[in-house]
Amino acid sequence: MGSKSRQLHIFFFPLMAHGHLIPTMDMAKLFAELGVKATIVTTPRNVPIFSKTRGTNVDIQIIKFPAIEAGLPGGCENLDSLTSQDMSDKFTKATKMLQQPLEQLLEEYQPSCLVADIFFPWATDVAAKFGIPRLVFGITSFFSLSLQHSLQLYETHKKVFSDSEPFVIPSFPGEIRLTRMQLPDCTLQEVETDFSKLFKEAMESEFTSYGVVINSFYELEPAYADHYRKVLGIKAWHIGPVSLCNKDAEDKAQRGKEASIDEHECLKWLNTKKLNSVIYICFGSMPNFSDSQLFELAMGLEASDQQFIWVVRKGKNEKEEEDWLPKGFEKRMEGKGLIIRGWAPQVLILDHQAVGGFVTHCGWNSTLEGVASGVPMVTWPMAAEQFYNEKLITQVLKIGISVGAQQWTWVVDGIKREAIEKAMRQILVGEEAARAKALGEMARRAVEEGGSSYSDLNALIEELRLHCP
Repeated sequence: MGSKSRQLHIFFFPLMAHGHLIPTMDMAKLFAELGVKATIVTTPRNVPIFSKTRGTNVDIQIIKFPAIEAGLPGGCENLDSLTSQDMSDKFTKATKMLQQPLEQLLEEYQPSCLVADIFFPWATDVAAKFGIPRLVFGITSFFSLSLQHSLQLYETHKKVFSDSEPFVIPSFPGEIRLTRMQLPDCTLQEVETDFSKLFKEAMESEFTSYGVVINSFYELEPAYADHYRKVLGIKAWHIGPVSLCNKDAEDKAQRGKEASIDEHECLKWLNTKKLNSVIYICFGSMPNFSDSQLFELAMGLEASDQQFIWVVRKGKNEKEEEDWLPKGFEKRMEGKGLIIRGWAPQVLILDHQAVGGFVTHCGWNSTLEGVASGVPMVTWPMAAEQFYNEKLITQVLKIGISVGAQQWTWVVDGIKREAIEKAMRQILVGEEAARAKALGEMARRAVEEGGSSYSDLNALIEELRLHCP
């Protein structure tokens, strides 16, 4: 009776993509801070993302990524490095080959629990083999997860006459309307592909696993958190915003990939600006903008007469000369605008008092980082579940305005400079700012002692301790 139970040991296994790796690192830090032994399992090329988990008790275990075996170039270990659909299919195939090396690690280390990415549906059976619970890391909002289940269940998108005809999501709070143009490829495809099969299996794993961990907080989306748990009947814990575990400037600056700008230089530039006067523009780690779209964005920015930080991801096949940049643009924007080519310390920038607006692709990490910083958003969704997140931002929370994107795509084009200029001018003066500020304060309270996310995280750890003696 008196023997002390062993320390809870959790394996975290994220998909090899920056939008999955970074929140997993934050999540592992949160568990470690509460006395859990946390181990992240990843592949050699993705280790640098985790190498800066300074001052935390997060271990890293490395497994080989079978790139060559799946027909990919050697060293191709991250979704962000893929350049074609064929490569994506091979990447999906490679991830399925990770089952055996993961099993070897589980055999060797005997953890108490496995938290695996939603896109590793096979991880539920792997965990069962070792008699441990598998938690799904849901990677997006209650809103988007629930909406996708409603689409799959009712298939309302198949009952409209055109791709542009709006339809209401049935049996779903809030009268949410979408069009077929805004839905992911895998939802629309009639013929099953490797990815649409994986997507379906991922959704099923929410029901068959021990439960789902969500990077959100209850006050942000109470109707959808309740819907997910009570209507869909999925066991879930909200523990976010996980990015708030990065409390000092150094933690924020070092999060993710190596920044393409020195954080001190960036902060020095922001420190010269007035309160809420700068718009931060960033579209995540995977966008592919046409040259003509980048040109329109630059022209819209200039016409708006706003101060800005613009993060431009270098294209996969870029030429030395930058055809997309209007002649003399950077010279004219000196002092007014800062262009960062590559990776930016996003949380550090968003948290700065000079930043008053955020132009975003509505990826869930960026959305939640914007919410946590109390900043209103200009929404420019492109792919994945980003059009769903846009509805949450603009229609439910009313903390953002849309730039007018209508078409789900991996290659962004078609938004005119006038729409960009209008949104840039509006976002700093609209009612969205006050609502965003209030939500930012709620986000911070949620992760503090006694807050909704703090309590849910502690409840989950307590449950796992009882489940895994």
